[in-house]
Amino acid sequence: MIAYIGIGANLGDARANVKDALARLARLPGTRLVRASSSYRTAPIDSSGDDYINAVACLSTELPPHELLAALFEIEQANGRERPYRNAPRTLDLDLLLYGDQVIDTPSLTVPHPRMLERAFVLVPLLEIAPDVDVPGKGRAREFAAAVAHQAITRLD
Repeated sequence: MIAYIGIGANLGDARANVKDALARLARLPGTRLVRASSSYRTAPIDSSGDDYINAVACLSTELPPHELLAALFEIEQANGRERPYRNAPRTLDLDLLLYGDQVIDTPSLTVPHPRMLERAFVLVPLLEIAPDVDVPGKGRAREFAAAVAHQAITRLD
């Protein structure tokens, strides 16, 4: 299954945390890192603290979606993620954006990620590595790029 993971960090060495997350994603059982976007700097949205470093990873995985989500939480924990309140600054945030063409709506997981089409920090790196990706139930991701064009985002590498 092809899955897309949103990666963000704004505490500690955020760039190093994003790179570490990519390395850990590549080592998940039954999973291969297909492609990773460049890193981007963005201002916090619905959050506070320093600017974020963001990226998107494309994985080929045999892990079922809830097992993949559990693995993402483990990687966050390994990077010191704390959840003192909603949208708190974080050492690492990993979001399961897309899981093939599946639509998942459970108490613990919603795919496609419900706000992915509203955030330049998701769309810009996603479109860098998957310019023709479809978002189940929504259409092509690139059709939503104009709606987030006003959000500041800077490519770092």
